[in-house]
Amino acid sequence: MSDKSIYDAIPYIEKASILLLTVGEEAAANILKQLGPKEVQRIGTSMATLSDVKRERVAAVFNAFIAEITNTTGFGIGADSYVRNMLTRALGAEKASGIIDRILLGGNTQGLDTLKWMDARAISDVIKQEHPQIQAIVIAYLEGDLSAEVLSYLPENMRLDVIVRVAKLDTVQPDALNELNNILERQFSGGSSAQKRRIGGTKVAADIMTNLDGSIESELMGALGDIDSELADIIQDLMFVFANLLDVDDRGIQLLLREVSNEGLVIALKGADEELREKIYNNMS
Repeated sequence: MSDKSIYDAIPYIEKASILLLTVGEEAAANILKQLGPKEVQRIGTSMATLSDVKRERVAAVFNAFIAEITNTTGFGIGADSYVRNMLTRALGAEKASGIIDRILLGGNTQGLDTLKWMDARAISDVIKQEHPQIQAIVIAYLEGDLSAEVLSYLPENMRLDVIVRVAKLDTVQPDALNELNNILERQFSGGSSAQKRRIGGTKVAADIMTNLDGSIESELMGALGDIDSELADIIQDLMFVFANLLDVDDRGIQLLLREVSNEGLVIALKGADEELREKIYNNMS
């Protein structure tokens, strides 16, 4: 089997783990510093559980990485493009996307990134005295399960207002991010670099609702339906997440795939995680 065939068959998380185990402790530590807490946990767990990895798999990962880096240069393109292309080729589009955002967005999200390492109750304590729009930006920026936990720790009379604001967020102006960063600077260090960015929206609100405790979710959805039934319907539709397909047996997946066009499947899988993609691929005839 060729190096490429071996490399293509290795899951992304295992590729990253093999690469980090290959480059040495210092280089691996410097790479891990650029990752978020969940990425560190996933890769760390994978690295700790790797055993008896065949030499050809290690060689395939390392050779592919070296080939991609060697064939990528910064000449003739901007530094941002170089970083984006290098990380995407090295780690894959899904894994690289979050890292690229953190690297290229500049200092105006440094305080927000710090929050990702904090306990949900502590984050709630930090933001509960702030304006609901600030609370919404913070909650929209965090990942779904952490967002849901932070929202659940806010006072009950605040939750509906915040989730509605999350659902209606789109792009956040630089001054809003800078204001938020100034607030967080009272407890953390950070800089500012004004860039407009997209954050929030109905999909983010749906992700948060999906991760809430059932009773809180039902209460919020009921209240949201009373004040904005159209928005509630949109969020409800989005709450059936693609990841729910992990709970469907192989026969069900096969039946579903017969009804989905190849083009639609390709688009859908772009946002899916590695485990779900593997489940879909294994059921394709």
